[in-house]
Amino acid sequence: MLAVPGASDALSARMIEAHGHPCVYIGSYATAASRYGLSDTGLLSLEELAAHAKSITAAVRIPVIADAEAFDDAVPAFEAACVAAIHIEDHTGAGKHTDAPQSLYPVEVAAERIRAAVAARTNPDFLIVARSDAFWVHRDLDDCIARLERYAAAGADMVFPTMAGPAELAEVRRRVGKPLMVVNNADDRHEGAAIVLYYAFSIAHQYAALARALADGKLAAETGPLEAFLGYNGPGRRTQR
Repeated sequence: MLAVPGASDALSARMIEAHGHPCVYIGSYATAASRYGLSDTGLLSLEELAAHAKSITAAVRIPVIADAEAFDDAVPAFEAACVAAIHIEDHTGAGKHTDAPQSLYPVEVAAERIRAAVAARTNPDFLIVARSDAFWVHRDLDDCIARLERYAAAGADMVFPTMAGPAELAEVRRRVGKPLMVVNNADDRHEGAAIVLYYAFSIAHQYAALARALADGKLAAETGPLEAFLGYNGPGRRTQR
């Protein structure tokens, strides 16, 4: 099992590489938050996702896995960004990650989009992962597995049952027969998965650290010069701390 930390930007990706991880992930959640200050509700374009992925592949030498959401023509865009693998989902994007009703593409449409993605790739080492949100959205494992079977038959290299726990993963693995990708969730057991994406790893830690630093800065500003807290003493000069 390969645990893949999620980056938020080029610097965090480079730090992930420097700490010996063999692979890095960039998802729509981290892209929306770090690059645009937005929630992950399907507002980004394919061009925006691919451009952010390109900034990360340019910073590291390890493979980068990227979130292609449900876009057509994702393979040319992410191949051009030098990404090693993408996952393509069957969620329509309507109301995604909100309290609004969620919807999936018909299985025939989603399977054809996987088939088109496989046909579009020019690099045989570029991996295409088929993601189904059926278990996450509808809690329907049988529909999720039926969908993943169709996507595997369409040529997907791996399958991704969103929010599947250990029991569900075992059943998917038994019935689909493809390597599994999953995202980390509240249950840290991911037996049977080939790749676990820690999608919010960098953005969550960066946010928490920055929030603490800003709180400390506010306290310092209330009790003394903010410049002293920041470590600066005039333009271009640093104080000794």
